[in-house]
Amino acid sequence: MDLSTFANLINAVAVTAGVIFAATQIRDYRRQRRRDSMLALVRSFQSPTFAKALRFVIELPDNATAEKIREMLGPDGEDLVAHLTATWETVGVLLFHKELSIDIIDDFFSGPILISWRKLLPYVIDLRRHYQRETWSEWFQWLAERMIEREKSLPPVPAYVAYRDWRA
Repeated sequence: MDLSTFANLINAVAVTAGVIFAATQIRDYRRQRRRDSMLALVRSFQSPTFAKALRFVIELPDNATAEKIREMLGPDGEDLVAHLTATWETVGVLLFHKELSIDIIDDFFSGPILISWRKLLPYVIDLRRHYQRETWSEWFQWLAERMIEREKSLPPVPAYVAYRDWRA
C-alpha cells in the first residue's frame, strides 16, 4: 500500500470516527434536553401556586356555567385559573414540539389535565367569546383532546395496579 492510499484510509477512518462521535453527542444532547424539560415540568407542578390553582379547579362543580365559575373563584381564583391554564398550555406546546412524550405526560398529569378541562370548558368558551379570540387556551384544549383520545385506546390503569410486580 502506497503512502497516498494509506493517508486516504486514515482520513476516512478519522472522518467516520468524527461523524460517529458527533452523532453520539447530538443524541446525548437531545436526551439531556428532554430530561431537563421533564424536570422543569415536574418542578412547575411543585409550586404552591400551582397546587392551589389545581385544588380550586378540581373542586369546581361539574357543568358549572362560566358565571358560576367566576362567582366561585373571585378575582384571586381567576388569577389561579390563569396560572393553571398557562401551565397546561405549556405542556401542550412542549408535547406538540416533541420536547415531552405523551407517556410522561400521561404518567404524571392525565387525571389533572382531563379534570381541569372538564371543569373549565364553559369558562374557556366564555373567555374566547369575550376576547374574540379562538386561540384562548388552544394548547390546553389540544392537550386534553390528545389525552381523551389516548384513554379511548389505553384506558387508565393506576400505577399501583399496572406495576404491582415491579422490582428494582
